[in-house]
Amino acid sequence: MIRLLIVASVLASPVLAESPAIRDVIATPTGVGWYIDVTLAHPDTGWDHYADGWRIEDEKGTVLATRTLLHPHVSEQPFTRGLAVEQELPARIVVRASCNVDGWADTATPVELSR
Repeated sequence: MIRLLIVASVLASPVLAESPAIRDVIATPTGVGWYIDVTLAHPDTGWDHYADGWRIEDEKGTVLATRTLLHPHVSEQPFTRGLAVEQELPARIVVRASCNVDGWADTATPVELSR
């Protein structure tokens, strides 16, 4: 009987979902800056677990801009959101995604920028 309770407890514990996956990044030059569109996929379950943002970093990990996502996208997967960056960016950036449970992903997507 005790063994069954332990198994049931393990099966009922929450499962950590994977980090949001960056499916696409489109960078469009705009005057001095850039408009960056990022398409994310994440198994959002609602307010308890959802993709909550993405950011642009240089190759050293310095954060250059952040796009905060203010709500879950349970029925809109994958989804695309943009960010106007009104500053010059290096020729190579990386984009990193986040979810409200697991935080910032360990991996990032490199992007080459050219005008």
